[in-house]
Amino acid sequence: MNSTNDGFLYGFIGVVIFAGSLPATRIGVMDFSPEFMTFARASIAGIIGLICLIATKQIKPNYRQFKSLLIVASGVVIGFPLLTALALQTITAARSIVFVGMLPLSTAIFAVICANEKPKPIFWLFAILGSSFVAGYMLLHDQGQILQIGDLYMIAAVLICGLGYAEGGKLSRELGGWQVICWALTIMLPIMLVLSYLYAPIDYSVVQIGPILSLIYVALFSTLIGFFFWYKGLAIGGISKVGQIQLMQPFIGMVLSAVVLHENIDLAMIVVSIAVVICVGLAKKYA
Repeated sequence: MNSTNDGFLYGFIGVVIFAGSLPATRIGVMDFSPEFMTFARASIAGIIGLICLIATKQIKPNYRQFKSLLIVASGVVIGFPLLTALALQTITAARSIVFVGMLPLSTAIFAVICANEKPKPIFWLFAILGSSFVAGYMLLHDQGQILQIGDLYMIAAVLICGLGYAEGGKLSRELGGWQVICWALTIMLPIMLVLSYLYAPIDYSVVQIGPILSLIYVALFSTLIGFFFWYKGLAIGGISKVGQIQLMQPFIGMVLSAVVLHENIDLAMIVVSIAVVICVGLAKKYA
């Protein structure tokens, strides 16, 4: 198996893990505030990440790498989790998952800016077309309803997450995939612990088991383990190419939303997702 195929395999495993993030967050914000969900998941993952770094005696990043890790942390440790948690207070997990269709394009754009990758022009044609399907769906769905505040949060989340993915994928070529996310979490850990305490629920007795399990899932898998695979896939397979695998995430996430949350998945969502996946498949071919 060559490096490209290895990259797609690792990337696919990461996407499968990430697919449960939005449904789990939707359950979590039923009893926890978006802020607490964000800071607590980062704190839990950060403690484990710090233990991993110490146990394996990893060399500390240099100044340039430290600055890059701050960008990674702003995108995937704070930005995306907080913005999606805020979004999921007003929109369904199934609706939010459709926005993931724009994440590959965001990642590819930042791959050019941050990692100097140069996909072919036809790649951009299919990448933009796929994202246009998603944007069109969001604008025309619900009888032409104007974008909701939750939709705007998701757009911001997609942009900052694309930056975090691209910067992390580039840095993983130097530090290693799991080391990048562990260092990013460790750097933010002191702040995350303080904020977790400040935003902690006043009365934990009213918190149900569902939100607690959801917090554990997003902390261990969405914030930590998933990135072990994801960043390694981006590093060895190419950020632009492997980033396109994220278009499989809406399918998996929608199924989880329907099964776990009993949310409605309309025909338009399915059609848009299929159209986007076709575009991404062609974009991957010409990346």
